[in-house]
Amino acid sequence: MTLPHHDRADKNRRQVLYWRLLARLFDPNEQPTLETASLAVVEDLGLPAALLDPAVSVDSVVQRYPSLAAELRGLLTAAEQAPAADDAATPEPGPAEVRRAALVSKVLLNVFAAGTGPVNASELARWQSDAGWFEQALGAEPGELRREGGTGLGGTLAGLEADLVRRMHLREVLADPVLASRLTPSMSLIEQLLRDKANLSGVALANAKALIRRFVDEVAEVLRTQVEQTSVGTIDRSVPPKRVFRNLDLDRTIWQNLTNWSPEDQRLYVDRLYYRHTARRTTPARLIVVVDQSGSMVDSMVNCTILASIFAGLPKVDVHLIAYDTQALDLTPWVHDPFEVLLRTKLGGGNDGPVAMAMARPKIAEPRNTVLVWISDFYEFDRSQPLFDGIEAVHRSGVRFIPVGSVNSSGQQSVNPWFRQRFKDLGTPVISGHLRKLVFELKSFLT
Repeated sequence: MTLPHHDRADKNRRQVLYWRLLARLFDPNEQPTLETASLAVVEDLGLPAALLDPAVSVDSVVQRYPSLAAELRGLLTAAEQAPAADDAATPEPGPAEVRRAALVSKVLLNVFAAGTGPVNASELARWQSDAGWFEQALGAEPGELRREGGTGLGGTLAGLEADLVRRMHLREVLADPVLASRLTPSMSLIEQLLRDKANLSGVALANAKALIRRFVDEVAEVLRTQVEQTSVGTIDRSVPPKRVFRNLDLDRTIWQNLTNWSPEDQRLYVDRLYYRHTARRTTPARLIVVVDQSGSMVDSMVNCTILASIFAGLPKVDVHLIAYDTQALDLTPWVHDPFEVLLRTKLGGGNDGPVAMAMARPKIAEPRNTVLVWISDFYEFDRSQPLFDGIEAVHRSGVRFIPVGSVNSSGQQSVNPWFRQRFKDLGTPVISGHLRKLVFELKSFLT
C-alpha cells in the first residue's frame, strides 16, 4: 500500500525529531543536518524554536508560551504505539503526533542530557525544574517520582539528581546567599550537606541548616498525612457514649422506636435516644527506632528520623531513637526535632549492631507493648551472630521486632542475605522499599 504524500511527510518529520533526540542524548555535539531539519519541522508546526535548545528550561518555554503547559502535563501517560510493519490498518502519524514528538523531545533532552562537567546552583535548580515537568508529563506531581524512587524511572531520576549534586561545588555555593537560595532541597543534596557539615561555618553553615530544615519540613508534611490517615485505636465500648447531638445514632434510634409509630397521628414517638460510642482504647506503647548511620544508609537515616518525630507527637506513644555505626548514640532527647537529630549524626563508618543493642535493651520495660524497628543493611564487622542472638532474644520476649533493609528514595538497598534468611525463619521478614510500608506496620501496632 502506498501512503499518501502528507502521511509520508508526517512520518518523516516525526522520525527526524526522534533521530535528533537520540543523537543529542548520545553526543552533545550538534548534527547540522538534523538540527536544520528539526528547526524546519518545529517552525512549520508553529512551535517556538526554543524547544530545540537544551539550554532553555521547560519553565522558560512555558512562561513565554503558557498554552504549552496543558499539552506537557500528561504528555507521556499514553504510551506511543509503534506501527507494526505487517499491519496495514495501523494509522500513520499525523500532524498531532509530530507536534507531540517535538514536545516529548524537549522534555527528554532537558532531563536526560545532563552532561558531565561541573554544575552550579542555577543549573541544578533548572534541571530539577525540568525533571518536575518530566514527572508531570508522566502524570505525577513534580518531585513525586524522585521521592518514591524504585527500580524504574524514579530511581533513574534520583540517580541523575545525585550525580548533579556531586558535581556541584557545594561549599562555594552555600557561601553565596544568592546562589544558595536557588538550591532546591532534595535527598541527594541533604546527604551532601550532612556529610560536609563539619567543614562548613558562618554563612555557609547557616544556609546549609536552612536547606536541611526546609527539606525536613516538606518530608514531614507528607509523612504526617500518611500517619494520620487511620483511626487511632479501637472503639472502647466500656466507656458510655457522650449524650451530645453529634454522637446521635439516628438510624438506630428510629429502628428501636418503630413500635411507637402511631398510624392515627402519622408520627413516631421516641422514648429513647441512642448514641454512638466514640471513645477509643489507646494503650501506651513504646517505639524504639535503631538506625544504622553508616554511609550506605543515608536515606533511611533521614526518613526514619523524621518519621520517629511524627510518631513521637502521637498521644501515648513513647519514642526512643538510637543511631549507630561503630558506636551508638542515644538521640531520644531530640526525637521531637528531626532537624536537631540530623545535625548530631555523623554519617560514615562501619556497623557494630551489638553496641546499639546494648543501648536499646534497657529501654524495653514491657516487651508486649514495645516495638523495635531496626533499620540497617545488616552487614556487620564479624559480629553477625551476636547481633542476631540479641535480636532473637528480644523477639522471643514478646517485643514486636521489625527489621527494615531500606526506606530510601531508590528502594534498592542491599541487605545481608545471611540476616535476611534468618529474619524470615524468625517470622519477621525484612521490610524493604517505600516508607509507606513501614508506616503501615507501625500504625497497625501503635494505633
